[in-house]
Amino acid sequence: MDAIDRKILSELQRDGRQTLTELADRVQLTVSPCHRRLRELERGGVITGYRAIIDPATVGLGFQALVFVIMREATREVIAAFEAAVGSIPQVVEADRLFGEPDYLLRVLARDLEHFQAVYDEQLSTLPGVQRLNTTLVMRPVVADRPLAVGTEVPAS
Repeated sequence: MDAIDRKILSELQRDGRQTLTELADRVQLTVSPCHRRLRELERGGVITGYRAIIDPATVGLGFQALVFVIMREATREVIAAFEAAVGSIPQVVEADRLFGEPDYLLRVLARDLEHFQAVYDEQLSTLPGVQRLNTTLVMRPVVADRPLAVGTEVPAS
C-alpha cells in the first residue's frame, strides 16, 4: 500500500458517497487508475464495506451502556457459544474480547433505561458461560466513528 492508496482510503472515510471522478481528482489520478486501485483495495479486504453512519439518538436509541463481562470458564466451546449469542443481540453494537479481566466489553444501545433493563434481564444475563456482568452508563460519546489515521505516519520511538 502506497501513499496514493492511503489518500484514497482517507478520502473515502471522509466522504464515502463521492463519485469516482471526485475521488480521482482529490487523489490526483485519472479515473481509470483510481478505479483500479479502489477495486484492488476492495478485493484485498482493506475496504470491507460502505455504510451510512447514523446518530443513535435521532432514531430513538439514545441510551448507551458499557457492559463488562467476566466469564466463568474460557473453553473453546463456551467462548464460541457466548460470541454467537452476543452476535445475535441487535442492541449490542460493539463487542470486544479483551486480555485480562474483564473478558469482554459490550456496547449496548437502547431506547431508555427500561428498554436496557429488558435487554439485560432477558438476553445479557442469560448468555452462556457468564460469571458476572458489570454495567456502566455512557454519559455522552466524546470520540465516535473516527476515521482511521491511514494517511499519517506514526512516529518511531
